[in-house]
Amino acid sequence: MAKEELIELKFRLFDGTDIGPNKYSPTTTVGTLKEFILAQWPKDKENGPRTVSDLKLINAGKILENNRTLAQCRVPVQEIAGGVTTMHVVVRPPLSDKNEKKLADSPKKDRCPCSIL
Repeated sequence: MAKEELIELKFRLFDGTDIGPNKYSPTTTVGTLKEFILAQWPKDKENGPRTVSDLKLINAGKILENNRTLAQCRVPVQEIAGGVTTMHVVVRPPLSDKNEKKLADSPKKDRCPCSIL
């Protein structure tokens, strides 16, 4: 059986700091990576994610889906042996309880509010 080649990744946060690099199996899912990022998130940073669903991972300009594996997310440019792939981490800003209530209470409008002159 051939030895599985590990993928080396680092995660770039919104302020330019990084988590990693670390090596992962190609069978690792994006959801598992998000759990790792959440566990390693610097405690001194403001507006950090609360849950895995608050995080989005971006690789090669595409938002990665939680159920996909690293092998499925790779692009040919990343086939450089010994290279470190950087994935960008985007955090969904937390909604305050007031904003969540407004969104839940506001009726959805079926009509466009635009005016054509």
